[in-house]
Amino acid sequence: MKNDFHKDLEFSHSAEDFPFWDEIYLNAFPGCKTKNNRDDGQLQRHGIDRTVIMDSGKAIYVDEKIRRKDYGDILLEYVSNDKYNTPGWACKPLFCDYIAYAIAPKNMCYLLPVPQLQKAWIENSKKWLSTFKLISAPNKNYNTLSVGVPIKEVFMAIGQALRISFGV
Repeated sequence: MKNDFHKDLEFSHSAEDFPFWDEIYLNAFPGCKTKNNRDDGQLQRHGIDRTVIMDSGKAIYVDEKIRRKDYGDILLEYVSNDKYNTPGWACKPLFCDYIAYAIAPKNMCYLLPVPQLQKAWIENSKKWLSTFKLISAPNKNYNTLSVGVPIKEVFMAIGQALRISFGV
């Protein structure tokens, strides 16, 4: 069965106004306000689905992902288009600060800090690609390639990326 980018995008857009997003951001960033950027061409081109505005005025940019089924993993996209070998969001330069990765049937959202997630990818991708389930999602003229990394493994790697040795 082929994925249809436009249908997947339509599902993603239908999920943009789910009330759980406000609940997620208010729990993660107490007192914040949010702005949906789906209609903002410039921010949307940068992959920013939502801006979280802190009481201090600081803006936090978020790319939202939602999964319709719980597989016990986080599906890290490493090639968005295999025809052109375009890097996926796990490894390409991103403008957002966080990936908000919601698993709908689990009622859980994982906030993935982008710099640490991408450092974790650099340090672990070879192991992850040889150990965990690879997913090739066929689209109309290309495939999107991802690897399903167990949630605990992703967060252990992010935790390691937050620990920086120096003077060694």
